[in-house]
Amino acid sequence: MFTFTRLTALLALLLPVLAQVQEDASRCSKIPDEINLTPLTDPFTFFNGQRVSSKSDWTCRRAEISQLVQRYQLGQLPTVPSSAVKATYFEESRPKVNIAVTVGDKSISFNATIVPATEPGKDSSPAIISIGASSLPTLTGVANIIFNNDEIAAQNGPSSSRGGGLFYDLYGKDHSAGSLMAWAWGIGRVIDALEKLPEAKIDTKHLGVTGCSRNGKGALIAGAFEPRLAITIPQVGGAGGPSCWRISDYLERKGINTQTAHEIVTENTWHSQAFEPYVNQVGILPFDQHLVTALIAPRALYVPENSIDWLGPESAWGCQRAARTVWEALGVEDRIGFDQTAVHNHCQFPESEVEGLTAFVDRFLKGKKVKTDGYFKTEAEYPDYSDKFWRNWRVPTLR
Repeated sequence: MFTFTRLTALLALLLPVLAQVQEDASRCSKIPDEINLTPLTDPFTFFNGQRVSSKSDWTCRRAEISQLVQRYQLGQLPTVPSSAVKATYFEESRPKVNIAVTVGDKSISFNATIVPATEPGKDSSPAIISIGASSLPTLTGVANIIFNNDEIAAQNGPSSSRGGGLFYDLYGKDHSAGSLMAWAWGIGRVIDALEKLPEAKIDTKHLGVTGCSRNGKGALIAGAFEPRLAITIPQVGGAGGPSCWRISDYLERKGINTQTAHEIVTENTWHSQAFEPYVNQVGILPFDQHLVTALIAPRALYVPENSIDWLGPESAWGCQRAARTVWEALGVEDRIGFDQTAVHNHCQFPESEVEGLTAFVDRFLKGKKVKTDGYFKTEAEYPDYSDKFWRNWRVPTLR
């Protein structure tokens, strides 16, 4: 019979045990107040879980990331044989290149305008392809090639622009590519044409690309998918550019008015329609913009940024810090620059960023022996930002 006396005796035996358990638990590590369930994806782990341990592994991982981004965010990038591109050089008020592309029984043509270098070389000059127009200061000795991206793929809103432009005349209005990928395709055809036209006097081994705001998004994507670009200069691209979807979502939840994936698909046709099912759950995607950026590595990247909330400046800072680990792993960390100044007019190029821009252009377009380290910085303060909160990977040394 279970009496009160027996119960008292049992409790007397159990209390020391419970006290010991409580004491042991107090020595255990505590669960953090805030846990990140959707950290940025590891650049150095393949989709199948295998680790990237060499430069040749990175080549394969890069190809894997490219396929994933095309499938789930940007749409497919069509390949074009050189024989399908015809190029003509002519001069009006300025030198121009006409690019004609034939795929099957369909053909399109468009022009790119060349603004010659202020101090042209003897035979050819390096050049920067400007998407829409350039917001960069004049760069001595560097030509400017103006690429009319709106002609290739429209960006006038989500309903009226989808399938509009020369790219879709060639591949069909239902092609999976959003306008960002279509522009990257167009820039590739401009380079094809320039390679066929020595009379254009452009050094096609030293080409860059730039654009600002929405065209800055385009510049980043062009750099990621066109390996003939020696340097990529995306200016204040915001969401869909240097900023990461996951971090921007996090900032929005904190009350910061920042462009996010679920907003951007209502604004324009920059991305594939395949992206739309994921814009409210970007954490399940096997990549983010840091991996899109990393497709550029080991080539050069210089990111001139602003501190306007809508652009997600903290997101861009964290995202590009994560991307930089790939350049670090490849032993070329001085080939990536990030320069974020205090708030200034949108698409204005502030004087404080000219030094970094000039250094990167001098080294990677003009071939000068100048240092490009020390240009990864921000004037903003992000007291709540932590690399450990967003990154859970170890940076390998790839050989």
